[in-house]
Amino acid sequence: MQNLFRPEDYPALLVGLEVADDAAVYRLNEELAIIQTLDFFTPIVDDPYEYGAIAAANAMSDVYAMGGEVVLALNIAAFPPNLPTEVIAEILRGGAEKVAEAGGVIAGGHTIDDEEPKYGLVAMGLVHPDRITTKAGAKPGDVLVLTKPLGVGIITTAAKGDVADPTHLRRAVENMLTLNRKAARLMQQVSVHAATDITGFGFLGHSAEMAQKSGVGLRFSVDRLPFLDGALEYAESWLFPGGACRNQEFYLPGVRFAPDVSEEMQMLLFTPETSGGLLISLPPTEWERLRALFDAEHQPYWPVGEVVEGEGIEVLP
Repeated sequence: MQNLFRPEDYPALLVGLEVADDAAVYRLNEELAIIQTLDFFTPIVDDPYEYGAIAAANAMSDVYAMGGEVVLALNIAAFPPNLPTEVIAEILRGGAEKVAEAGGVIAGGHTIDDEEPKYGLVAMGLVHPDRITTKAGAKPGDVLVLTKPLGVGIITTAAKGDVADPTHLRRAVENMLTLNRKAARLMQQVSVHAATDITGFGFLGHSAEMAQKSGVGLRFSVDRLPFLDGALEYAESWLFPGGACRNQEFYLPGVRFAPDVSEEMQMLLFTPETSGGLLISLPPTEWERLRALFDAEHQPYWPVGEVVEGEGIEVLP
């Protein structure tokens, strides 16, 4: 079959057809490009307002991973016909207020009937064409920096089974509600080689995509990785969601674990995250500048590894 969508026919489409990334990017002129993305999912928490806000934060995260600022969003939703209108209103209010926090506005959207609630956004952002960050630029010698702790996926799974400590769940919710906006803004002030956000493919899945698209290897140390309180405890009890097994099956061939890395830790690193942090790859000299900016603005961060020659992912104790 003839390929109807040849990248060379769309020179203004900077990211999207040829190499998939966190979002599509379309150049309007020499100084402005549009970032376009979408994401939606079923409820991850019981509170409808927080569900809407988390779904919105998660959807907008791809814009921040590409180095942009959110300006416009559309709701994309599916609700059961018998769902109380006040519940729907709270979901939409959570999304709208999170978009407003990002400096954007929701201008309508589309809703259909479905037996299981689903909510998210089509999000649009703006970025200078010369300041786009993709997964494909990591270089050997780079420092790898993470801006949020891991563990949301297993904590929310434990909560669905009514075995999560409420304080652990509260911290996970706060983590998901936190926008990556500040981290992205500070990242734009230095020279970054690559970036992505950690969401449904888990820490190792998104890292593997950065390694593959950049043509390099990534090396991480477990003792440098940050985890939310409770995540390691629930991992020891094997409370992993089904998505962790699917991620492991797909990405394991490109990952090498040291013998001392436990099976529980391996699975935890494959576990899906929601509204996770940014994984940033940048030169050591730029890392020193970014660290100073992060410290000044009280942006959390963890240097978790380095980029090396080769391919795939190596995980050390």
